[in-house]
Amino acid sequence: MIIVLRPHSTPAQIDHILERIQELGLRSHLSRGELRTIIGVIGDESKLQAEPLSALPEDSVVKVGSVRVGGGFMAMVAGPCAVESAEVLDGIAGEVKAAGANILRGGAFKPRTSPYSFQGLGEEGLKILRDAGDKHGMPVVTEVMDPRQLDVVSRYADMVQVGARNMQNFDLLREVGQTDRPVLLKRGMSATVRDLLMSAEYILAEGNHQVVLCERGVRSFEDSTRNMLDMSAVPNVKGQSHLPIIVDPSHATGRPDLIPAMARAAVAAGADGVHVEVHNCPEKALSDGPQALLPAQFSGLMEDIRRLAEVVGKTIS
Repeated sequence: MIIVLRPHSTPAQIDHILERIQELGLRSHLSRGELRTIIGVIGDESKLQAEPLSALPEDSVVKVGSVRVGGGFMAMVAGPCAVESAEVLDGIAGEVKAAGANILRGGAFKPRTSPYSFQGLGEEGLKILRDAGDKHGMPVVTEVMDPRQLDVVSRYADMVQVGARNMQNFDLLREVGQTDRPVLLKRGMSATVRDLLMSAEYILAEGNHQVVLCERGVRSFEDSTRNMLDMSAVPNVKGQSHLPIIVDPSHATGRPDLIPAMARAAVAAGADGVHVEVHNCPEKALSDGPQALLPAQFSGLMEDIRRLAEVVGKTIS
């Protein structure tokens, strides 16, 4: 576990934390920098769960290109599920940017339930995504599914996404942890919040501290939505970790009529952003069209989010 302390923590506060870590039978490594102090904890981290040490760590701020996420800054991630063509992505990117999105998403390698479904354009899709991001002045995020894809994805993407199906692919997490790219780590479909935080630790332990968590719903007996959106995960994560967390209401609900309400609820709950699928012709989308908002719907949602962000004291950078 890595504890990032707030600026201006006193020597007495730091010594108290180090002493308590030692009393619990754990080892610590103190690293002092010009801007922050970090304590690495080695051993059975479950012993720290009941400790009131969370009052001291500072909320992390992750930079994705020029966009800041966490610490009062919000990520508005939007775009199609999959990169289909340069023309389609260019049109969507222009509209979500105009609406207020600050990070462009699009899948080039698509994990699909059926092996016969569209699997993505691979490196060609990455090139299209990069070009669209550069044209519209947006950093881009895309999913990596396998350590063998990491080099090529890192060449094009400003941020790499580890999807729900790979949240506990520990080899992939370690490899991602050795890169200099920010990571968007999605909660697994049957994972607890604790599981999600432990997966993040695999990345942090390799030296990459640029991790943003994502709540995207978990499986339940409810069948009127794609998944069950666990909105309590937002304050739950905030109480246990310094990492930013955003919410993906598109994958959580699978229903465009529910996405705006759940996105607004996420901001009210304290999320550091939302992740929304947008397509200008959902009925023709090659992947997850039924859960995408139209650009006009996304624009209306962004107006609501701007007002909510002001109320909760957050900024869309």
